[in-house]
Amino acid sequence: MTMTPESADRTESLDFTSDYETEKANLQKHFGRREVLFFTICTLVGVDTIGAIAFIGPSSFTWLAILAIAFFIPSALLFAELGTAFPEEGGPYLWARLAFGRLAASINNFFYWITNPVWFGGTLTVVTIKAIEAFFRNDEPVSSTWFYIIGLVFIWVGTFGSILSFKVGKWIPILGAFARFILLGLFTLSIVLYAQKFGLHAPSLGSFKVTWAGFVMVAGLILFNFVGFENPSSAGDEMKDSQRDVPYAVFRSAIYAVLLYGIPIFGIVLVLPLDKATNLGGFIDAIKETFSVFGQDVAADGTVTLTGMGSVMGGVAAVLLVLCVLSSGVAWLMGSDRALAVSGYDGAAPRSLGVFSEKYGTPVRVNLLSGLVATIVFVLAHKISDGNVGKYFSVVLSIAVSTTLISYIAIFPALWKLRVSHPNATRVYRAPFAKFLSVWLTAVVTFATIQLLAPGLGNGWFSDDYRPEGWEASEKWKYMLTEAVPLVVFILIAVIFWAVGRRNLQRKA
Repeated sequence: MTMTPESADRTESLDFTSDYETEKANLQKHFGRREVLFFTICTLVGVDTIGAIAFIGPSSFTWLAILAIAFFIPSALLFAELGTAFPEEGGPYLWARLAFGRLAASINNFFYWITNPVWFGGTLTVVTIKAIEAFFRNDEPVSSTWFYIIGLVFIWVGTFGSILSFKVGKWIPILGAFARFILLGLFTLSIVLYAQKFGLHAPSLGSFKVTWAGFVMVAGLILFNFVGFENPSSAGDEMKDSQRDVPYAVFRSAIYAVLLYGIPIFGIVLVLPLDKATNLGGFIDAIKETFSVFGQDVAADGTVTLTGMGSVMGGVAAVLLVLCVLSSGVAWLMGSDRALAVSGYDGAAPRSLGVFSEKYGTPVRVNLLSGLVATIVFVLAHKISDGNVGKYFSVVLSIAVSTTLISYIAIFPALWKLRVSHPNATRVYRAPFAKFLSVWLTAVVTFATIQLLAPGLGNGWFSDDYRPEGWEASEKWKYMLTEAVPLVVFILIAVIFWAVGRRNLQRKA
């Protein structure tokens, strides 16, 4: 591929390797404005954690509103600039590398990538199984054999979906976005009908009051749901017009995301008493409860079974839920796998990972690696938790949240740093208060990460107000190790990736 003088100057100014142009030639531009918007919605809105947030109580809804203003909107402003000023493939990795060098970017990018197969093989898979049990088996657990069959099929359908070119694969996020709107509409309608027929669980206004302990408990989960604006920029060179489409998608998806989180969480708070909401199945339980207005049978022990139209509606909800979680996983794998592949041909990871398929225009090797990691997580977590899906869900979700937030510690400050180091980059959109945004957002995710590792640190570490459910006060070091050891292992692997990539660069020099 022959470079124009302009592209040659751009390549030199951004310190790209010669492999950049080689792999760029395999990319396919099928990523238009509509696709970027729906892709961003699927990235931002994950239904798997709605129940976990609502489980904390009415105050979680208040914190959701506060952090939407204090975190979500500022991050949208930040990523609208970065995604248009530096629109090349591998966005989040590239921004961190330009700002802080290949070593820092390699570590940061490994966390950005590893989060997703862990999350996909963990929480997303178990939510899928939970939905099938709730709506097709009346909460009867599937057998161990079927647990593995359903889980493995889900993981590898998603993995192969991420391998497909955007021309085909884009339909998974598009359908997933529509599934969210339809599911939200049905849930909202059922809440109205439920209120008319049975009344609502009415929490007092005082229960919406915020506390410091409540913030510590819910901050990590809400931030986990409020990140992802940058993910489409991992496919920057596959966009038809990134400088036009990124701001369009960022600001519109922000509005949709607030509604798609806020309405279900508020609905759960209204419909389910706190003692009935569960970390894993809160949203599923609320759907099942409200759909009872369409047809139900109540057993002597109070167990509700959906019947008639209620059963039909429940089946529709299950299909929509599965499509929602599948599209979330596929969207994140599509983005983070590309970011890891870019680091592979950019000298911050093994070159063998930095290969894009000539046929599909996707990083097939990294896609398959993600599927393998997700499978290992799925099998090991189920074994370690002795088949306790609730415990399985909590452990894997906690690791996914911490690795996700860590990956933004080098992305958020990149805005300010690149304003200084690359002042001549064309910025069709400039975020206001760049220095403040970088410092503020970095401080928020750093604080939340520390509190995930040591809940309540600075104000009663691991005391009753901060200790995660199921843990004893004497187990605070054990809890910290379960969180910290995987993080240390990930850092070591990332450093090895960087060392291998650096050696490849030196050989070419």
